[in-house]
Amino acid sequence: MNLQGKTALVTGASRGIGAATAIKLAQAGCANVIIQYNSYAEGAEQVLKEIAKAGATGSAIQADFTTMEGVRTMLKTLDGAGLTVDVLINNAGSLLKRAKLAELTEATYDAVMTLNTKSVWFVTQALAPAMIARGGGIIVNLSSIAGRNGGGPGATVYAAAKAAVTAMTKGLAKELAPHGIRVNAISPGTVDNYFHEVFSTREILDGVVKMTPAGRLGTNEEMADLILFLCSPQADYIHGQTIEINGGFFAP
Repeated sequence: MNLQGKTALVTGASRGIGAATAIKLAQAGCANVIIQYNSYAEGAEQVLKEIAKAGATGSAIQADFTTMEGVRTMLKTLDGAGLTVDVLINNAGSLLKRAKLAELTEATYDAVMTLNTKSVWFVTQALAPAMIARGGGIIVNLSSIAGRNGGGPGATVYAAAKAAVTAMTKGLAKELAPHGIRVNAISPGTVDNYFHEVFSTREILDGVVKMTPAGRLGTNEEMADLILFLCSPQADYIHGQTIEINGGFFAP
């Protein structure tokens, strides 16, 4: 995988796709895997145990990415520890709540946008200079099928935030590719994980399965495998792409 000795940062990694990705990066040879999480400390501790089992050094930073204060807290902690990042996985994100046009407050709008989009931009802005100085790096962002189809009921702002991530990925790839930094994204469909335990009903998920050619939901591990591929030498000529991974549910 050519990740030996590298330091990776995975945001939103106490569960779900982020947790699976952090563990797989450690298993692939990263020497140091840093995870950011917000409220699920127990999950973060379990991820650190799995990272250690893989032979890597792990550390966790608690920070609430729904506010810029939280984003700055994580960045200050990284800087204070003298940590530089070779592989950045901008995974932190959530719908926060389903709310239609008349129901969504300005505070929720700002929180959704900060968590899903603004954090991607400013974490990348903070960490890219060190990558440029070292002559290379890898950045993988998390978009969503919602960014392509507008999302389900009450998820319009989340969908807009993820569409912005796709656009950012293209623009950042153009800017950073000359410095040896590859920027790509994955766009998961419906994954059988905690996100949909919270925001979807069984009826909704059964409906998605019926409309999915593969006949099932995706898994955290499948999403992490695609992220890992984008971090590998086999993806060296892939820049600025958002790869759909949804079992055939959506094929643009």
